[in-house]
Amino acid sequence: MSDPAVSDLDALRLRKLELVFEAFNRHDGAGVMSAMTDDIVFDAAAGPDACGRRIVGTEAVRAAFEGTFATFPDVSWECTRHAVFGDRGISEWIFRATAKDGSRIEAEGVDLFGFRGELICSKSAFRKDRPALPAKGAA
Repeated sequence: MSDPAVSDLDALRLRKLELVFEAFNRHDGAGVMSAMTDDIVFDAAAGPDACGRRIVGTEAVRAAFEGTFATFPDVSWECTRHAVFGDRGISEWIFRATAKDGSRIEAEGVDLFGFRGELICSKSAFRKDRPALPAKGAA
């Protein structure tokens, strides 16, 4: 039996968060973007502005995500929790990736989402600033 406190739209939005992270972990740019509006606003975790680096629109946001896939061929996000409340959503995750020099990144993070209808219209990423871990097998 479904929870009466969870609306049908909230359930659709929660499923959208699950699907978008499945697409991230497949390195599927088209799949990620299918969850987002054409005017998506993505605030990256790092950048020159208070918001990190703001990227707007399907083409630019997809290019940013695909750049991450290319830079870190083994990148993954282990989701530990998703939640939806009205037109807002949150996903907690552990980011893991190996840099070209073999050093590794493993840090907790969170995304704050805005929804318009069933689609994501904004994504703001926050990740712990942690020093890189040594390459596997390094002393």
